Amino acid sequence: MAMKKTTKKAPAVKHIGLVKNDPWLEPFEEAIRGRHDHVEWKLNDLTQNGKQTLSSFASGYLYFGLHKLEKGWVLREWAPNATEIYVIGDFNGWQEDAKYKMKALKNGNWEIKLSDKQLKHGDLFKLKVKWNGGEGERIPAWINRVVQDDVTKIFSAQAWAPETPYEWKKKNFKPNTAPLLIYECHIGMAQDAEKVGTYTEFKDNILPRIKKEGYNAIQIMAIAEHPYYGSFGYHVSNFFAASSRFGTPEELKALIDEAHGMGITVIMDIVHSHAVKNELEGLGNFAGDGSQYFHGGPRREHNQWDSLCFDYGKNEVLHFLLSNCKYWLDEYHFDGFRFDGVTSMLYYSHGLGQAFCGYGDYYNGAEDDDAICYLTLANLLIHEVNPKAITIAEEVSGMPGLAAPYKDGGYGFDYRMQMNVPDYWIKTMKERKDEDWKPSSIFWELTNRRADEKTVTYAESHDQALVGDKTVIFQLIDADMYWHFKKGDENFMANRGIALHKMIRLVTASTLNGAYLNFMGNEWGHPEWIDFPRDGNGWSYKYARRQWNLVDNHELCYHYLGDFDEAMLSVLKSEKNIQKTPVQEIWHNDGDQILAYTRGDLLFVFNFNPSQSFTDYGFIVPEGAYDVVLNTDSKAFGGNDLADDSIRHFTNYDPIYEKDHKGWLKLYIPARSAVVLRKAVEE
Repeated sequence: MAMKKTTKKAPAVKHIGLVKNDPWLEPFEEAIRGRHDHVEWKLNDLTQNGKQTLSSFASGYLYFGLHKLEKGWVLREWAPNATEIYVIGDFNGWQEDAKYKMKALKNGNWEIKLSDKQLKHGDLFKLKVKWNGGEGERIPAWINRVVQDDVTKIFSAQAWAPETPYEWKKKNFKPNTAPLLIYECHIGMAQDAEKVGTYTEFKDNILPRIKKEGYNAIQIMAIAEHPYYGSFGYHVSNFFAASSRFGTPEELKALIDEAHGMGITVIMDIVHSHAVKNELEGLGNFAGDGSQYFHGGPRREHNQWDSLCFDYGKNEVLHFLLSNCKYWLDEYHFDGFRFDGVTSMLYYSHGLGQAFCGYGDYYNGAEDDDAICYLTLANLLIHEVNPKAITIAEEVSGMPGLAAPYKDGGYGFDYRMQMNVPDYWIKTMKERKDEDWKPSSIFWELTNRRADEKTVTYAESHDQALVGDKTVIFQLIDADMYWHFKKGDENFMANRGIALHKMIRLVTASTLNGAYLNFMGNEWGHPEWIDFPRDGNGWSYKYARRQWNLVDNHELCYHYLGDFDEAMLSVLKSEKNIQKTPVQEIWHNDGDQILAYTRGDLLFVFNFNPSQSFTDYGFIVPEGAYDVVLNTDSKAFGGNDLADDSIRHFTNYDPIYEKDHKGWLKLYIPARSAVVLRKAVEE
């Protein structure tokens, strides 16, 4: 009897999660696995093959820097190129003194122990560092308090150990991410007065506004100390010191504590993509070796940012930066970070002059694997320290896997900034007539994102508010904001701007798939750009503040936009887990300029047409009754009140859609307006 031939099936290829979720990445799976393996190798290296945790490795701030002991103090620094280091300050006339000479330890570390008579809380000091061929005064790299002299403008380290440590009121806090609604803010410019605002003023005056408006998170810029105020905090000099120009460490802790008590998550804008070039204040030439923390040669400087680029291939640099992440979580109870300048880190070119047109552009050997490794390790560490922590990547190139889980081959961020959206709105407002706005293009731009990665979407952030640029409201109204924003005196441009400002925000926020962000004051159409004090403006604070008096004045139109923003967030939060609910397009017609989509029980309808209103415009939706819950055209929000929102709308029967339990919902949609309806619960 002849035996039947059998053929063995080839074993199925087990793809890494990133590729499994996106088969178009299959040609690059080897590179994806290579990056993942590189992180695994480095993780084993840093944890001594699992003998310690990554969190244990990232505890450098507990050893280095200045620490108060039961009796006296201990100061430690890493300066492998130094030959001598002295502590100079108020206590010794800022002169070298043998009693204040640091002792060299192993591995380039230095230490000194000082008595309570030698150093007191509040004393100012620096290091006098010597090396072969030179010397210089330096601020300790790991110091947690740096202050600037009001007269000389010189920065110094300050011994800081209050007798009574800050007592946290809210010890356990869990961020609300359903959805995450972020209020981007800057402490110094948050006040109405022409000055630098404080942590305490922000706590007392601004937090209650944010809570009332409905935001459940704040993203604070410019926390780490920076010598130039106008850098917006992006040229950091002292990575472990909270900026003293806003107040004391205890006052920052009180702000965070108060926010937590209000249910508000606190995210820090962290800058590990580069550092200020300053040598006296920063790390630029700490001990005669310019590459102690940074790359040498042509990779040392970021020529567009006038700053220095960290060498992420050095374990000591990883120790410094990872410890910095843990420090802010541990010491200040921040709930996570928005990592600035991620694109600059990912590529040797910093992403400049590159067009990212296809997947091959992310895997062509032009990527900095050491920086990718650091970012992945940072995410692993942060979530090890606090599993509920939030990490956000500011990244413009679209690198796949950035906000995908590490186990799937991703870099582990929780969210990525959807940076194409504000660019799209600016381009649309600048280059297209109102009649040419296409709902299909708007919807595609807002929903075009990777299915396995959550995003932070926004119409504008601080970037669009800087001097030389224009915010959304200024793009729409321009100079007429100054003359026609009083009630009863609005002209065509003001009315158009008020209408589109609300529509742009609603369509952007309602299509979120993770989080939504707004920069402080922009929600109510703050009329001025941001321009920090500088030589070119006579060192004025006029444009480095937020004029809350404008939105508080109900004789002006600003409150219309603020009231709408508050109502909009309330509606979004009313749909449980809206960030996870699919965005289902119901209809678009570019000729009519109509767009409609649903999220759960909410139906969003937009009429971008600048002149034509539609009566009995029909949509096929699940059968039932629908109630209006938000209307941009409401008089309360500066609209014309052309529709009666008290009317309950019912679907009309159509036998074609009977089996799908759907029918026609017919609405009156005024020109340049949007309405949100909720499907009524059947009784």
